[in-house]
Amino acid sequence: MSGKAKKRYYRKHIDLFKLLQKIKLWPSRKGILHGIKSINIKGNRAEILTHCNERFVINNSKNSRVSRWLRNKWFFGVCGKCKVPEWKLEKYSSTYFSQYKGSKLESGEWQIDNKS
Repeated sequence: MSGKAKKRYYRKHIDLFKLLQKIKLWPSRKGILHGIKSINIKGNRAEILTHCNERFVINNSKNSRVSRWLRNKWFFGVCGKCKVPEWKLEKYSSTYFSQYKGSKLESGEWQIDNKS
């Protein structure tokens, strides 16, 4: 693929579940980036199943460790069992989070609001 990667903008403080459904990546506490196979949402909690068959039960939070790590792109490595493709890592690295610009990820629609 030639050229620069397309920049994607998302709102900074959106629900964690919406962000995980869109990005499909999970940073573990050790800093390993996993690929998400499925997300089962039950109210304010969700169960995440990764491609390496690890299960995580999480709460919906905009200020959690996972939300911060995803917004700031903090991770130390990629899970070898999940085999996250290189194109997905490039797409994730070209994603920006802004307070006033970007998609709110509402109801599956791409609604881009630019506040000037």
